[in-house]
Amino acid sequence: MSTLFLPSRRRFLASGLAGAASIAFSSHLHARSIGANEDIRFGFIGVGENGKGRGGGHVGGFGKKKGCRVVAICDVDTVNLDIMKARLQGQAVEYYQDYRKMLENKDIDAVVISTPNHTHTLIAIAAMQAGKHVYVEKPVSHNLWEGRRLVEHAARHPELIVQHGMQRRSEQAWLEIQDFIKTGAIGKAVVSRGLCYKPRPSIGQVGAPVAAPTTVDYNLWAGTRPMDPVPRKRFHYDWHWQWPYGNGDIGNQGPHQLDVARWLIGDPMACPESVVSIGGRFGYEDDGTTANTQIAFFDFKPVPVVFEVRGLPGKDMDFRGRPTIYKNLGGAINIIECEGGYVAEGRAYDKEGKTIAKFEKDDGAKHQDSFVAALRSGKLAVTHNALTGHLSAALAHMANHSHRTGAVSSIDEIKAKIGGNPLFAGTFDRMITHLTDNKLELASIKPVLGSSLTFDPVKEVYTGPHAEAANALNMEAYRDGFTLPVA
Repeated sequence: MSTLFLPSRRRFLASGLAGAASIAFSSHLHARSIGANEDIRFGFIGVGENGKGRGGGHVGGFGKKKGCRVVAICDVDTVNLDIMKARLQGQAVEYYQDYRKMLENKDIDAVVISTPNHTHTLIAIAAMQAGKHVYVEKPVSHNLWEGRRLVEHAARHPELIVQHGMQRRSEQAWLEIQDFIKTGAIGKAVVSRGLCYKPRPSIGQVGAPVAAPTTVDYNLWAGTRPMDPVPRKRFHYDWHWQWPYGNGDIGNQGPHQLDVARWLIGDPMACPESVVSIGGRFGYEDDGTTANTQIAFFDFKPVPVVFEVRGLPGKDMDFRGRPTIYKNLGGAINIIECEGGYVAEGRAYDKEGKTIAKFEKDDGAKHQDSFVAALRSGKLAVTHNALTGHLSAALAHMANHSHRTGAVSSIDEIKAKIGGNPLFAGTFDRMITHLTDNKLELASIKPVLGSSLTFDPVKEVYTGPHAEAANALNMEAYRDGFTLPVA
């Protein structure tokens, strides 16, 4: 590993949270050695609304694998727990509301974390301290500071496997695509794009904040955040679109495609030195605070990364329609544009749009298998580890920090600012077309032009103009009892 990312004790002791270890697990616990013929005993933290979230899917996925056994499930909502109890009736599974109690269970080898974003890092570190292997869903952090804490704790526990949940890292097709690009068949790479074209309807308005459901242990759900009244109608899932808990779609779906976008340009082991974002919440007024339409430019050299979020439909505000690009591809996709053509998902095209190569994709179906194999071998590739998870999540955070420290601007003002960057200017033009296709009047479109932020990739802090405001977002406040311990 580059010395750029060796843990710096001086750096994290200097933080205001140094020594604030609130989870009282012994740091001397070690993982049980798992033999080739032994069952791997899994605990799952967070199963999603009615057991249908990503965590509920993981219970079914890992539970069906040979040599894997579901022994514990934790969720703060007793409704979700009751559904899982009925689903797994007859199986020897223990159920918990409190993840801390579950982590005391010595019969658990590995935990799978699928809670809201703001508790991912907190619970992952607690699990490591309890001697458990960790699979933590994307994004692995809610901000850059805690993502780096995750990396440092993983480094402190080399006996543990700590894998992120970005499945495309276990997809052979992306390795084949990288090899294809290296042949020069379509020239040098120009830009690596990630797209999240997923319509997201309004989450509505509650008028005034409401109490959490009585079936939820709200203290544990809030975790690192204040126990404020709930500012949304749907308690579960719609937290994605509110800043204290979620990171918008660029930090929800985005890490999958941001990760591949980084991977396609050589997997740089550091963040870029600058970022700028443009976007807003368009088409409706609701309790969401994150952008539903957003573009971001990450100044990696020599090949930049550009990301696009389109939360409105293809046209006419008809949420049955999905926006598309490149041969009618839509949804969550990756594209790498080269001088003589491009690769979009599993196909390579020349400049005229003719297919010249195909790659068999499986959408990362073997990612769970990768974790199981790592648990058996005790070895985890950098492509799957905490550092990679942190760096890809960090891109989403950087874009959001630019957005949140920016200002509402006119279309003409934005064009004047970014006119010297044709890649980004063209992306902005597409964004405006997308909004007008959804019946927004051109004169009413007032996006937020995010701050052009400069970044120190060694210290992982912002520098220059707007640094103070951006760094305040980079390291959030943590509630007593749920602070992050230092490594």
